Amino acid sequence: TIDPPTSSLMESQPGRNPVSKTEDREKELTTLGEYSICSWILTILSYILVAFTLPLSACLCIKVVQEYERAVIFRLGRLLPGGARGPGIFFIIPCIDSYKKVDLRVVSFDVPPQEILSKDSVTVAVDAVVYFRISNATVSVTNVEDASRSTKLLAQTTLRNILGTRTLAEMLSDRENISHQMQSTLDEATDPWGVKVERVEVKDVRLPVQLQRAMAAEAEATREAGAKVIAAEGEQKASRALREAAEVIAESPCAIQLRYLQTLNSISAEKNSTIIFPFPIELLQRLLPSSSSTASTPKLIDKMS
Repeated sequence: TIDPPTSSLMESQPGRNPVSKTEDREKELTTLGEYSICSWILTILSYILVAFTLPLSACLCIKVVQEYERAVIFRLGRLLPGGARGPGIFFIIPCIDSYKKVDLRVVSFDVPPQEILSKDSVTVAVDAVVYFRISNATVSVTNVEDASRSTKLLAQTTLRNILGTRTLAEMLSDRENISHQMQSTLDEATDPWGVKVERVEVKDVRLPVQLQRAMAAEAEATREAGAKVIAAEGEQKASRALREAAEVIAESPCAIQLRYLQTLNSISAEKNSTIIFPFPIELLQRLLPSSSSTASTPKLIDKMS
């Protein structure tokens, strides 16, 4: 026979076999009945023992947790209703109660360097820092054996999985987005454990020595190419400026002589002992007579020939 509450429970949970639901309900009621009788007996005996041993038993019954801690209490192996206790004073029954303190402060840990093969087949070693805290003390105790250790192991796996889908250039230039993606992935995965991941930061991306040399050579070649382009552009601009200056000097014959004098002035300012400068031939032609110059010119040509 099925009690009316049990049948209503069966009707409220469609999709399960009625026979299996009835068996589960009967086992649950039997277990609850046996456990409640035993628990009442042990509880009464514990209260009597505590009352007879007062005030010595008060030292074992009164417990204190700090502002940043919570206490999860189990009575006869079952979680007490009402959630975690604290901060402040709370009471337990020494014979039948056990409790576990949970720290709610933010905890940080270093993810060990992970050897990762990037999307473009480059092996790099990446390490990171993860900051997390316990958001639900009861869930962190009942749902996972060691929330801190589980979060650390999951962080290592998540780091490898996410960076395995990125190229080397993205790892070096897009660290902020990688950190946000890791933080959201870890936070979603650790939420059933009562853990809140506050922040994830990628610390360092270590490249192989040969790859570092290749990248340095590539960067040096790029800088040299840029320097040659800049030098060529400078020569081009200088040649244009010289051409314009030559055009200006060609308009006035005396301008070249003024330029010679300016050059001499610049050289003499450096206190040089020997000064070599070009002498304009036009000055010699003006000093010599025109007839003698014209007559001596063929003779000079004949001697040279």
